[in-house]
Amino acid sequence: MLTPSPRQARAIYDVLYGFVPITEWEEKIIDSPFFQRLRWIKQLGFSNYIFPGAEHNRFAHVIGVMHSMDQMIRSLGLNAPDHELFDKNATNEAAMLHKSLRVAALLHDIGTFPFSHAVENAYIRHGNDSRRNQGTKTKKTRQAKELPNSHEHLGSFLIKNTNYPGGLTQILTDYHFDIQMISKIIKGESPSLIANQLMHSDLDADRMDYLLRDAHYTGLKYGQFDRDYILASLTPYDAGGGQLGFGIRENAMHAVDDFLIARFSWYSQVIRNPDSAKFDIMATHVAKAFLESDQIYQFHDLLQMIDEQDERFFWWNDLYFMNRCQEILYHHQFDDGTVEELVRMLVYRSPPRTLHHPLFEHRIIRDDGTGTDRLKLVKKMLRTVKDFETTLEKEGTGKEWILVDIPEKDVVFTKGLENLVKKRRAETLLLERDPIRVITKNGKAQLLVERENTLMKHLSGFINFVPNLYANDAAYTLLKKLKKLD
Repeated sequence: MLTPSPRQARAIYDVLYGFVPITEWEEKIIDSPFFQRLRWIKQLGFSNYIFPGAEHNRFAHVIGVMHSMDQMIRSLGLNAPDHELFDKNATNEAAMLHKSLRVAALLHDIGTFPFSHAVENAYIRHGNDSRRNQGTKTKKTRQAKELPNSHEHLGSFLIKNTNYPGGLTQILTDYHFDIQMISKIIKGESPSLIANQLMHSDLDADRMDYLLRDAHYTGLKYGQFDRDYILASLTPYDAGGGQLGFGIRENAMHAVDDFLIARFSWYSQVIRNPDSAKFDIMATHVAKAFLESDQIYQFHDLLQMIDEQDERFFWWNDLYFMNRCQEILYHHQFDDGTVEELVRMLVYRSPPRTLHHPLFEHRIIRDDGTGTDRLKLVKKMLRTVKDFETTLEKEGTGKEWILVDIPEKDVVFTKGLENLVKKRRAETLLLERDPIRVITKNGKAQLLVERENTLMKHLSGFINFVPNLYANDAAYTLLKKLKKLD
């Protein structure tokens, strides 16, 4: 347990963990406008439309991830002594690893988009738009223009390109951090296996926090697990090739089985809940329409704001997006009736209708490692959607619309052995970042999914495929009348 002396007693009180001690440089990062922006971004997007308590934000989550990271480091015996951890002049290898992992956890969501993945997906699908500010781009912005429009790459840009007063780059540099190293840990691309595992794996600091935090604020019991038992059972091992990895002792196998089941149930019940997912897919559609008509900041605008210390970047949050929705709606800035109706429904929490059709039923699918069955099913679904669209075009008044939500990532317990072997030879699987390892009493490491006495050996080959099809009342009524629905 981190116990700073009175002169080091900087702390934040967290609803889950109580007082979370922080260092001098962590306080400066947290107090920066770039970090304070996270106060105004909800952790679960539009889930609060269904779960009223889900008003918690990314700010609290990343504080929790830093705390979870610290607890995992200590459980693994990788921590520096507290007097070194709090000393800005302690730059030995152990101290800097401990400090860097905490800072990476603190900054891993620094590039989060308004309403998180709902709006981020719109930016990713839209791509880069070069219509604005062509003559004023700085060298840095031009170089970064081809970055994928994701929160990981935006966060990396923030960490590397804010070398000015109050900027993250300057804070990190002032305290002797390797900025490239921090960025790589956040993206799961560090040369250190154990650093990647702690930040990006099936048992990482991020998941250790958000499952319990989201369960607490939604009021649901899904997502709960025995956190203390898992923490106490973490152990390092020699992964070969000069790499150190970590796993769990044999006595905790069923605890991590339960952890992975909790995550599976959580994503199935909350994140992919069709009643809340419909608002996220609406937000994605609306944000993409705004981007295409240049009604909200393009990705390269954001990079330029960061580079030029433009204050407007700090306002790019949930409030910004909802204000744009309200302004565009009030001033009738869209000639497209479909987009205007979607904006109105999103602002006033008016849900679209769910279209029930046998092909769009939620189902558990066996994944053999090829994805063939899923691919065949998706092709059939897209043909059905095309049939619906053709029907609406021929028989409708032009006011009908449907929204298709076929998840790009499915809900899984963990990757099965078949999928893992596709990436590496069987003898080098222990160098994979994601899978959980079991460390036997004689120190041998095995993959959890290889153990015959674990549920994951048998459940890892299954995915919860949760597609949805939504429509406005006009489309629903017409398709129902023409007996196109179940």
